[in-house]
Amino acid sequence: MLRTLRSLTFYLGYVPFTVAWATISLTVAWTMPLRQRCDFIIGRWTRAVLWWLKITCGIRVQASGLERIPDAPCIVFVQHQSTWETLWVQTLVGLQTTLVKRELLRIPFWGWAFALTQPISIDRSQRASALRQLIEQGEERLRRGITVTLFPEGTRIAPGGVGRFQLGGAALAAATGAPVVVVAHNAGLRWPAHRFHKQPGTIAVEVSEPFLTEGKSAKEINRLCERWLRDAQHRLAA
Repeated sequence: MLRTLRSLTFYLGYVPFTVAWATISLTVAWTMPLRQRCDFIIGRWTRAVLWWLKITCGIRVQASGLERIPDAPCIVFVQHQSTWETLWVQTLVGLQTTLVKRELLRIPFWGWAFALTQPISIDRSQRASALRQLIEQGEERLRRGITVTLFPEGTRIAPGGVGRFQLGGAALAAATGAPVVVVAHNAGLRWPAHRFHKQPGTIAVEVSEPFLTEGKSAKEINRLCERWLRDAQHRLAA
């Protein structure tokens, strides 16, 4: 009963706040430069939501390796277990763009506001053109000093597991030579996918050293990153 009450309280604050913040963002954020716009629309919103999650559901985070993230723009591979990491990763660097499914930008209020941050949106039903769009748009964002964030497994994975990485992020790294940072975590234990209830406790996060990609193939980059993620999941489970 207590878990139900805490989770309900979270959503009673989360949903109306998201709609209200998206509405405010649509009204004023389009006038801001991109960096300030991203922080206003996404940064402030995610920090507020994560604070509310801690207050209502008792979910905290303990992260190691944050100092390993390069100052220069890079590519961030984040494991996908729940909704939590899609929020938290937005706090990692000041200016970033996220790879998303195009249909997410059609969600009323939130999707419309998120579109103002210039995410990389692709149609996943068109695999060849989606890969081309990712590389073209990703190269353009990196040249502008914007970090590219994506979820290489392409779908949610159960805590402790590692899914096969899709080619897109590694292909972007191979084409640009940008370093890749991998983020491992166990958020699915606290915010299980497709479930209402949240579990109080601490989410552990580990950030890898940057993987240098110059001269490496996409398959080799994925192989190195997948291996590190498996080892990190063993450490998080210990």
